[in-house]
Amino acid sequence: MARHEFAILKQTPSWDDIFDTYEPERYRCITVDDDFIEPILTDLREMDCYWHTLEKPEKGLAYYGITLIPPQSLETFLRIISSQNKREYAPLIQMAMDAKENGNYLIHFGI
Repeated sequence: MARHEFAILKQTPSWDDIFDTYEPERYRCITVDDDFIEPILTDLREMDCYWHTLEKPEKGLAYYGITLIPPQSLETFLRIISSQNKREYAPLIQMAMDAKENGNYLIHFGI
């Protein structure tokens, strides 16, 4: 089954950082089944993100790649996933709240 991995980046990425290697084990990721991400992809397109590097601003998640979700986008992210009212989002909601509170980025590894 396809899945997405999310984690908090403890250090703010720099312009020189390139995230092009799939390594969720490095970041202590949580897993969210694609059945819960795919239905909200359109809504997530309103969220400012970066794909693989801060030099590549985009909208929404890099479905097949790596997304950096900046602290200023976490309110939108939280609004979208919280509106689903599904317990499967609870760990991701808590992670996003913790990242927002501490001014951290989230990293997302797509399927």
